[in-house]
Amino acid sequence: MKWISGPLLFFCFIPLLFSSCGEEVDTALLEGYLGPTSIAYDIELYHSDSAIIRTVLRAKKQLEYEDGNIEFPQGIEITFFDKEGNISTTMRADKGYYERKDNIYRGEGDVRVNNLEKEQKLSSEELYWNPNSKKIYTEKFVTVQEKETLFNGTGMEADEGFNEYKLFKVTNSRTLLPGEGM
Repeated sequence: MKWISGPLLFFCFIPLLFSSCGEEVDTALLEGYLGPTSIAYDIELYHSDSAIIRTVLRAKKQLEYEDGNIEFPQGIEITFFDKEGNISTTMRADKGYYERKDNIYRGEGDVRVNNLEKEQKLSSEELYWNPNSKKIYTEKFVTVQEKETLFNGTGMEADEGFNEYKLFKVTNSRTLLPGEGM
């Protein structure tokens, strides 16, 4: 009868030692990471057509997620330019979101739109911008100032330059007093 040598016996039992240690973890129970995949600061995104800048989006902070959605937690500003390249309209919000699936931007908080050419201003708590249809819209309460007149209503749709708009449920309108305005 032959005895197995010590080193050979040692190497036979090492795999058994390591395979029996530790608990098995079911990876199906682990939650995936839901936070941002990238963070950018002081961003400026330019969109041009035929070598003319059409829009500029600015934000202090941008959080991009795995699904392509983007959050602008410290506010968003969008500047629109006319065909000659002059600033025509500005839009700003306390907080902004971009939904990649629908290609829609949403502003929340103190949302303001200012058409510099027509001297029209809009204020709301939420506003959507669809770059494909070139429309801005909301179902929330809005205030619109046209030179010396204020209009209040719920629900609004306009072209992205805020040149022409429709208020859906006008609640009131009035003439501004001297020194009053948005």
